[in-house]
Amino acid sequence: MGKTSQTNVQLHVDIQGTGFPILCLHGHPGNGGSMSVFTQHLAQRFQTIAPDLRGYGKSRFKGDFEMSEHLIDLETLLERLEIKHCLVLGWSLGGILAMELALKFPQRVSGLILVATAAYPRSSHPSISWQDNLYTVIASIINWLQPGVQWNIETFGKRSLYRYLVQQHTPATYQYLASGAMPAYLQTSAAATKSLNKALRSRYNRLGDLEKIQCPSLVLAGAVDRHITAESSQETAQHLQNSQWHCYPNTAHLFPWEIPHQVLDDIDNWISLNPQVMEN
Repeated sequence: MGKTSQTNVQLHVDIQGTGFPILCLHGHPGNGGSMSVFTQHLAQRFQTIAPDLRGYGKSRFKGDFEMSEHLIDLETLLERLEIKHCLVLGWSLGGILAMELALKFPQRVSGLILVATAAYPRSSHPSISWQDNLYTVIASIINWLQPGVQWNIETFGKRSLYRYLVQQHTPATYQYLASGAMPAYLQTSAAATKSLNKALRSRYNRLGDLEKIQCPSLVLAGAVDRHITAESSQETAQHLQNSQWHCYPNTAHLFPWEIPHQVLDDIDNWISLNPQVMEN
């Protein structure tokens, strides 16, 4: 994960519900609020903890930083909240950090829910044109002002970069994009983007270490994910010692916003089949 300055940040965090803690880690760009598709449901039975990672949302940070410093921040957060054991749910970048937490603090992490992520992430994303960027800006602004309007989806959304993020261009999915993606994108710092790109250029690969993770894991992927391919997610599941794998057809990187009810049902079922992940 790279060298670190050992400078921790007190993360802004959204805490909901009571019960066994579930640490919910967002992707890039993202913030704790973009995890609401999970937290609003899980907080009915558990305590959900959704921080803005360093350089995202309200967790502001001046200057550059290494990816490994996210782990310092998260360790500090767990200490501050006096959490000794937790389940960790991570989406995309958040899933990578979830695995890193399980490797660094195996005594703290009781289980992993890994969403659209991989220990050796690979992309199949096509090159981006100026038209892609233009249509994405137009679609995003209109969708922010009028979430889920069908004419915007048909005219601009399906011609924008959203076509690589989702497969099911429904009004409900676009409402999630308006409430979860747009604010998170605007609050993501250049330093956060730089830190992630540096890690990706270094060909981040933790497959060889996954055998050290003994806790139960649930690995979920979208079959048409172009950002982190379903194949790389499945490879991660195969390297984990105690994992369950689901791949959803006709969905992409943002599949929790495409088929939320199915995803949440699968998470609930996995928790019921693995009650040990909720034991202190």
